[in-house]
Amino acid sequence: MDFRHNASPRRIMVVADPTQESAGALQYALSKTVSENDELILFHVENPNSWRYTITMFLKRPRGGSATVEGGLGNTEFLEEMKNACKHAKPKVRVRVEKVALMEGKDKASIILDQSKVLGVDVLVIGQRRSLSTVILGYRRPGGSTRGTKPIDTAEYLIDKSSCTCVGVQKKGQNGGYLLNTKTHKNFWLLA
Repeated sequence: MDFRHNASPRRIMVVADPTQESAGALQYALSKTVSENDELILFHVENPNSWRYTITMFLKRPRGGSATVEGGLGNTEFLEEMKNACKHAKPKVRVRVEKVALMEGKDKASIILDQSKVLGVDVLVIGQRRSLSTVILGYRRPGGSTRGTKPIDTAEYLIDKSSCTCVGVQKKGQNGGYLLNTKTHKNFWLLA
């Protein structure tokens, strides 16, 4: 599925995390979705309660002082690396970074969905990890009770609920291609 076109500029949002899935989604977006006139938004939801954030804060703490956090959202150097990769691959594309802190009572999927609407996103791209348990158990809706419910699959939820085109991307090997999921296409294989 190639979402490029030469008509009016679009806003394409890639959910950016320091994971292989996110890197694969960005690679897909740059090679198959983004055109010169488009704006690419790298969107990151920071979870201040995650163990990665805690370790990062501990490691960034200066001796004898308090911790400093870039923009109040923790270590986000990977976002700069992703932005630089975008500029290298597509020098004419406008790239911007948006960061939002995970808020109490809201989950990542709901925040991404809300912000995609606020930012007027035309195409949403998210890296997807499909484990056997996710395929068998499915996902639960954000905001629901966590007792006795299935864990949320952010990508599946966004594909289902997004008002814009949403693509879940799984990169298959170095040159193996992509396995894509959208509302209308499940497990669509696209060669690299």
